[in-house]
Amino acid sequence: MTARTDKNAGNVEGGRFVLTQEQSRARVQANLKKRKRSEWRFRTFGIVSVIAGISFLGFLFFTIVGNGAGAFRQTYIQLDVTFDEAVIDPDGSRDEQTLQSANYAKLILNALLAEFPEASGRKDRRVLKSLVSSGASYELRDLVLANPGFIGTTQSLWLLADDEVDMFFKGYIDRTVEQGSRRFKDKQIAWLDDLVADGRVRKQFNTIFFTSGDSREPELAGIWGATKGSFLMLLVTLVLSFPLGVAAAVYLEEFAPRNRWVDLIEVNINNLAAVPSIVFGLLGLAVFINFLGLPRSAPLVGGLVLTLMTLPVIIIASRAAIKSVPPSVREAAFGIGASHMQTVAHHVLPLALPGMMTGAIIGMARALGESAPLLMIGMIAFIVEVPGTPLDPSTALPVQVYLWADSPERAFVERTSAAIMVLLLFLLVMNASAVWLRSRFERRW
Repeated sequence: MTARTDKNAGNVEGGRFVLTQEQSRARVQANLKKRKRSEWRFRTFGIVSVIAGISFLGFLFFTIVGNGAGAFRQTYIQLDVTFDEAVIDPDGSRDEQTLQSANYAKLILNALLAEFPEASGRKDRRVLKSLVSSGASYELRDLVLANPGFIGTTQSLWLLADDEVDMFFKGYIDRTVEQGSRRFKDKQIAWLDDLVADGRVRKQFNTIFFTSGDSREPELAGIWGATKGSFLMLLVTLVLSFPLGVAAAVYLEEFAPRNRWVDLIEVNINNLAAVPSIVFGLLGLAVFINFLGLPRSAPLVGGLVLTLMTLPVIIIASRAAIKSVPPSVREAAFGIGASHMQTVAHHVLPLALPGMMTGAIIGMARALGESAPLLMIGMIAFIVEVPGTPLDPSTALPVQVYLWADSPERAFVERTSAAIMVLLLFLLVMNASAVWLRSRFERRW
């Protein structure tokens, strides 16, 4: 047989098609270029995706911080308040009940009228009085109760301004807009300008936001009640879910026989980890409240619901930590005569504990950010008092964010974003703690 050469198609030898060396090299080069172009496109898409994700995340943080940073500072007005004995304690008995029920709002109105005597009509007085928060009268009451010697004296005090005044000084109310198109009146703007000229207006750190419970008035609303409610719920969740999760993981990984029932339990645990959180809320509503009769909107019930939600996560993380312990550790313990229980308790568990703690912290962080199951058990209620025990009515930080986001006042927009910032800070600390625990105590085998 003779070989026939085709410059374009190659060689044909004995009925077989054979490429020349130059053609093989050209085809390989073409394939390499095609693969490199595909790799470049894939890498470009990955970089663009990462940049887009970081950009969206940065825009989210920028928006939240931009809207919420102002909530950490609040406007105060300085007034010379005369603690008139005829208003506070007409009979001079200094009885605590009398001091508590005195008309302190009248003292504030008198101080404002002393500054602006031209506000003579009833309507003008009502508008003038609205410059100061309704909570300022409670500040005066607490001062008098703490020091009855103030009665009969005149004190220069910094009183909390109304939320509309605060929004005005933060630039959310445009004074150039016609009076009929804004809630703030021209007279109020003129009075505030006079107070600013006299140095009687200032902004200071908003301690009320961190020390008070919820309120219908934005300037009096705080996150302390929701923060304490979240803490009590997480405490209940940790006390219940961590021991149960670790015990279940140890049994399934070390002691459970390999049969159909154990396989069914493992499949259900994995499925429960992916169940929507609102389903756990419905379960808590049906079992803990309707059947067991536990109090609605209590941190105890919230903790029980969150325990059901985080338990599968802790079990899965704990089993993974136990699996990561090398078999040689168990074999060495068995070799020196340790029982199975002693091996697990004295060798396996201490080595797997960092991974278990990491899983527990991540589960707690997920529980802290949940709001759907808490809405189902009534923690959406308006709670003013700060809870003292897990049985007291309470709310949680995510639910507080939900409540404030639904409020129409502009000042609540600031507080909503500020509460989100605090919640994100807690989540960041918890996740950073999990990373630190893993890097600090995890062993490389």
